[in-house]
Amino acid sequence: MKCDLCFHACELSEGQTGFCRARTNRGGRNIPGNHHRWTAVALDPIEKKPLARFHPGSMILSVGSFGCNLRCPFCQNASISMTDQAPTKTLSPEELVQLAERYRGSGNIGIAFTYNEPLLDFESIIETGRLLHEHDMVCVLVSNGCFSQKVLRAIAPYVDAMNIDLKGFTDSYYDWCQGDLNMVKDWITHVTCHLEVTTLIVPGKNDSPKQMAAEAAWLASVNENIVLHVTRYFPRYHCDIPAAPVRQIYELADVARRYLKYVYTGNC
Repeated sequence: MKCDLCFHACELSEGQTGFCRARTNRGGRNIPGNHHRWTAVALDPIEKKPLARFHPGSMILSVGSFGCNLRCPFCQNASISMTDQAPTKTLSPEELVQLAERYRGSGNIGIAFTYNEPLLDFESIIETGRLLHEHDMVCVLVSNGCFSQKVLRAIAPYVDAMNIDLKGFTDSYYDWCQGDLNMVKDWITHVTCHLEVTTLIVPGKNDSPKQMAAEAAWLASVNENIVLHVTRYFPRYHCDIPAAPVRQIYELADVARRYLKYVYTGNC
């Protein structure tokens, strides 16, 4: 069986799990092995996703599972993204929504699927998002966007806002992360809900003003109202490149502002 969810197109024999450590061939069906299994649950400010222009000042219940279809050397959540062995707790969509309801009094507006790569269990997003809308709450997705249009069409009716990682703007950078730039661009182009984009700046890799100008100009050509977060990298996982200078983040954000209305800096 071939998995058709992302660019890896893994060929999976019976019982085999793909590159992502989450999708498995069970009886000829493409099953999420992390279905309803959560490694992290936290109540976060919405700005931490980051979403700067979607219900600012509110809180959101954030949940993550395990696995990822990329291999970013600087992964900030490697303990859950780069494994299938992290401890998990099973919570159904009904239980998640009950938990979200419990925190309404603390300013909670819904649930954000985040931390690892949530689209590996897009089925949970659909199931939970449908229930959230019935309870007048929102569903948020934080993703790398390296997935097929089939997945986007499936989740679109149930997701109210997304933050998509546009990790860099060259094929060579995405090769470093074992991803696919064109698939992410295609995803961003076809998003219909509120969209914000994050680019983590890694010195010597994706930090040139020319590359930032090209990225911001392209985003503006899709929609000049797309929000861009230019974010400071710190050494993590397998990457020991020194942290990005704060001044460089501000300078690159100024480059992006030549093209986009809404540009924010992060981790500074």
